[in-house]
Amino acid sequence: MAKPILELLPAVDISEGYAVRPVGGTLSGGEQRLDPVKAALTWVKAGARWIHLVDLDLAFGRGTNTDVLAEVAAAVRAESARSSAPVRIQVSGGVRNAESLERALSLNPDRVNVTSAALADSAWLESILARYADSDLLALGLDARYDPERGWVTVARGTDWSGPEVAEALAWLESVGVRRYIVTDVSKDGSLAGPGAELLDEVLAQTVCRVVASGGVASLADLEKLRAMVPYGLEGVVLGKALYVGNFSFERALEVAGSR
Repeated sequence: MAKPILELLPAVDISEGYAVRPVGGTLSGGEQRLDPVKAALTWVKAGARWIHLVDLDLAFGRGTNTDVLAEVAAAVRAESARSSAPVRIQVSGGVRNAESLERALSLNPDRVNVTSAALADSAWLESILARYADSDLLALGLDARYDPERGWVTVARGTDWSGPEVAEALAWLESVGVRRYIVTDVSKDGSLAGPGAELLDEVLAQTVCRVVASGGVASLADLEKLRAMVPYGLEGVVLGKALYVGNFSFERALEVAGSR
């Protein structure tokens, strides 16, 4: 029997027009600043079939980079057309209301990651899930931190907002039609401290929806552990800092994930 395949989604996180890396759910101001088009094309040329494109300024409430995201998306699509290898785009970062969703949709993405902060406006979130119920367009970003008293609690990166416990959030989200989650233990994001397996285990045990891991991957061994979760519902993983600091090549990651 063929081993399961783990989909890899290299991230291009954009702040003030540059590709940067946040750490622990915050922007420290000392991030490496790279050309976002070059960053995205590096992963496309290495064999990526998805690009996870993030507007960090929108996520952290300090402006937008819609024009830059559009430039990156156009470059990715042009390179994809030249190579005849389709590359899909997942847009993320601060999508929590009608205006931010329209910004994301203006990029003509293959998927939009709606932030967990949208849980604060449950009526709006339920309405858009119903509107796109027949498509695979929307995913729900499930960002969480561990609270010693409450367990895993939903949070919104870049804000002080915290929402329901993960188990409660999942029960409601399942009832209103979520089809895919992008799951992040925000304490691990950008930290190279491992992919938050405890949170992933909890989510996978409570949902039949597709799940994408995000944040914390540091090594090829981490990818092997995540690939072992595919039979339990894990679909893919967003890769960031480990690629940018050179812990492993994207080509080697594809081999370990079974995608090459």
